[in-house]
Amino acid sequence: MKAAFVASATGQARQARDRLAARYGETPLDQADVIVALGGDGAMLDTLHRHMDLEKPIYGMNCGSVGFLMNEYQEEDLPGRLERAQESLLHPLRMRAWGRGAASPLTALAVNEVSLLRESRQAAKLRIFVDGAERLPELICDGALVSTPAGSTAYNFSAHGPILPIGAALLALTPISAFRPRRWRGAVLPERAEVVFEVLEVEKRPVSAVADMTEIRDVARVEIRSAQEVTLRLLFDDGHGLDERILREQFAP
Repeated sequence: MKAAFVASATGQARQARDRLAARYGETPLDQADVIVALGGDGAMLDTLHRHMDLEKPIYGMNCGSVGFLMNEYQEEDLPGRLERAQESLLHPLRMRAWGRGAASPLTALAVNEVSLLRESRQAAKLRIFVDGAERLPELICDGALVSTPAGSTAYNFSAHGPILPIGAALLALTPISAFRPRRWRGAVLPERAEVVFEVLEVEKRPVSAVADMTEIRDVARVEIRSAQEVTLRLLFDDGHGLDERILREQFAP
């Protein structure tokens, strides 16, 4: 398989890229069969976003810290590892966010999650709709998020949301430090559900919306749904696929 190598800005990742390119040769991105991303999970998310239009499989090797979306870094037998790799297919979330008084929305895609976060000392007040039906008239909180299965072990899990199997056609809707209603812990939704947040008291309680690395400040309304027309292809070493990693995470100490 012809590979193109991309790396994060760290010295470790850039040196690894140079060694691999020298050892195996390098192919331009538009002619490659696979993209090899070097760095941590941030580098993988950046690669997915930058090269989404190429629709090529991406194989990550960890030169960062956590590396949940990455494979172990090894320079030996890279062609064999690529040939044996398992493919996981992901659909990102599409966020449409309206700022205060805006007539049209700003749009962004998220591989992990879309989160709404308070911008000030005041708690946020959110109204939540699912598929057009009001499900929660008022949530007082630090924020809330909608997560894909791939992102369910990240911010979602830190906010006490559920871990979702990678093959499950589900989304996690999770509050962040909910104050009222105190007992609400979120919901598990069908993958094709549309979630709408309306920000209450937008001037007194400003809220930002974040889709992975894209932040939109002072939003009034945010619509989120799975972008089924966009398919991301991640490659993992045989026996260490994303479904196994997510399962293993649920039993981690």
